[in-house]
Amino acid sequence: MTTTATRPRITVRRVVFTLVLLAVTTLLFWVPFEGLFAAGARWPDPVRPIAAVVFAAAAIAMIVLFTRRGSDRAARISHFLLGFVWIAFVWTLITDVLRLGLALGGVENPFRARLVAVLLAGIILTVTAYGVHEAMRVPRIKRQDVTIPRLDPAFDGLTIAVVTDTHYGAINRAKWSRGMVDAVNGLGADVAVHVGDIADGTAEQRLEQAAPLGDVTAEHRFYITGNHEYYSGAQGWIDLMTRLGWKALRNEHVTLVRGDARLVFAGVDDVTADHSGEPGHSADLARALRGADEDVPVVLLAHQPSEVGKAVAAGVDLQLSGHTHGGQIWPFHYLVRLQQPVVAGLSRHGERTQLYTSRGSGFWGPPMRVFAPSEITLLTLKASRGGRSR
Repeated sequence: MTTTATRPRITVRRVVFTLVLLAVTTLLFWVPFEGLFAAGARWPDPVRPIAAVVFAAAAIAMIVLFTRRGSDRAARISHFLLGFVWIAFVWTLITDVLRLGLALGGVENPFRARLVAVLLAGIILTVTAYGVHEAMRVPRIKRQDVTIPRLDPAFDGLTIAVVTDTHYGAINRAKWSRGMVDAVNGLGADVAVHVGDIADGTAEQRLEQAAPLGDVTAEHRFYITGNHEYYSGAQGWIDLMTRLGWKALRNEHVTLVRGDARLVFAGVDDVTADHSGEPGHSADLARALRGADEDVPVVLLAHQPSEVGKAVAAGVDLQLSGHTHGGQIWPFHYLVRLQQPVVAGLSRHGERTQLYTSRGSGFWGPPMRVFAPSEITLLTLKASRGGRSR
């Protein structure tokens, strides 16, 4: 008996997606090519044609390698190319302003085009090197006080170490992970939270990188899923984090007690869980808060800042989120802002709810961070001066 392989069905959506991908990739590579090797620069004859071949090959390689799922080597190359060409694209547009100014000032080609090209090449290389350094370093500590009017004075000064978006992936960052955990432990926080997107890959694939999380020494350790867990076996990550000593808050809450005082920590599955096909996974804030005393303040872990509207409706006091990476590579944060209400930092929503959005501790895809530094956040909860208000 012979079997024939099923060919992918050609749909209008697939065709449109492919055409858009090709158009965007072409634009990303064509703009910096023209900035560096403009015809007006009159480089020696072989330079421009050879550069055109190199740029075209890089564009094709990036697309092809992106389709090779499961290959860490392909991911490393394609992700680096994506970050590099984005930086080149952005800074070409910026130096085009200089190009225009020189033209208006009467500076003629080929000097004008060559001057801009040399400057642009230096900027691209410098920004890329800076971005890689920022991505691969142990995150800086960011300290933030958060006043919660309903907080009982017994919890005044409670500290929360926030880690999120570690994105363990194609680049083995086991050493980085150890350094991050050491930095977290150095804070002596009462509570440690990981707010999702722990890795790109399964728990088995990324075990070496994630294992140091088991050495976090905070008394309370809470974990929730991000959207990336649902691309690579969310239940496997929940099981691993449980073995490492973290409490997975899956649409549930835990109440901390100090004397007669109470403080609720709640967590929800990422909103993408609803359509992930992962059995038993979905985002359900009502379920997470079921049985919680309405007079007790709530700290909610929700991976995406976009969930803050639900938190406001539920009367949550503080939501902790990640997901945005602060934009990761400038000026991508403007695009992130189209999807999320906040890109980074502390913000207020409604009368009661505050949202802290971390820029994340790791990086996704391109191993670069430009003007969006990674962070480990130490939040210190503060009660109102007049004591708890009910």
